[in-house]
Amino acid sequence: MKAGAKPPLGRRAADLAELVRTEVSCRAHRSPVLLRLIPGVAVHAVEHEIHRLLGNLLDNAQRHARSRVLVEVRQEDAHAELAVSDDGGGVAEADRERVFEPFTRLEESRGRGRGGSGLGLTIAREIVRAHGGTIGVEDAAEGGARFVVRLPLAGPPPGRGE
Repeated sequence: MKAGAKPPLGRRAADLAELVRTEVSCRAHRSPVLLRLIPGVAVHAVEHEIHRLLGNLLDNAQRHARSRVLVEVRQEDAHAELAVSDDGGGVAEADRERVFEPFTRLEESRGRGRGGSGLGLTIAREIVRAHGGTIGVEDAAEGGARFVVRLPLAGPPPGRGE
């Protein structure tokens, strides 16, 4: 955030693992969702936006999973890391940036007839950027896609000790 800029309304320190637990508990599951959450990893968040981000990532993972989805939260240096993985077909390296573009539908997705609107990952990226973070795709250990979100950790409130 630029010096002198005001944080978005409604932003507060929140435990990312708790946000994940809440979102997962409110959803119907097409595939089992396994959790590996480190508690106490706090980020400054507009909670309803983080829930929308999680919902979009979970919808995507469940749409492409063969049998399960894994959600992880951990701290990595000065960042919180949220990863949502599935055991589906994955995302080809050439398509890893393109999946975040509006209305992108990969060939594999169209063939399965279970696609979404084509906006979920675009919205996810915008939410992550608004929170000062990054999002990317890599190969999951399970063989599918692993979407990794990195958000700055919640530090002291602005103007105090900085």
